[in-house]
Amino acid sequence: MANISATLKARVISRSQGYCEYCKSPADFATEPFSIEHIMPRSKKGPDTADNLAFACIGCNVYKSDMTEYIDVVSGNVTTLFNPRTMPWNDHFLWDETLTALVGQTPVGRVTIEAIRLNRTPLKNLRRALIAIGEHPPVLE
Repeated sequence: MANISATLKARVISRSQGYCEYCKSPADFATEPFSIEHIMPRSKKGPDTADNLAFACIGCNVYKSDMTEYIDVVSGNVTTLFNPRTMPWNDHFLWDETLTALVGQTPVGRVTIEAIRLNRTPLKNLRRALIAIGEHPPVLE
């Protein structure tokens, strides 16, 4: 991230309202620092620009890695992963009845949940704890 200025990092973080732009975990309750993630990875010529950067928890960043698409288990089609710059989160994801797991409303939502493991056990445990203290689900603008 040597090419990403402190000003640009601050803009990306501010735009996220302090939440991972994929799993919606709050940075304030993370055990590891969040990072600035390239939506289109550098390995695929993704630029260091605001419209290609997202604020992500370490888990989402590691699992996403350089992926930009994944196979949808329902249709069998290769589908683009969720892009927080161009796709409204609420169009693709919703919380299950327990508020601890995400459900994909679209092929994009389904593949992103699967590829980035948005319902991994530690995230579900964090969501349970956050519910108990009134901090989940997030209310974002």
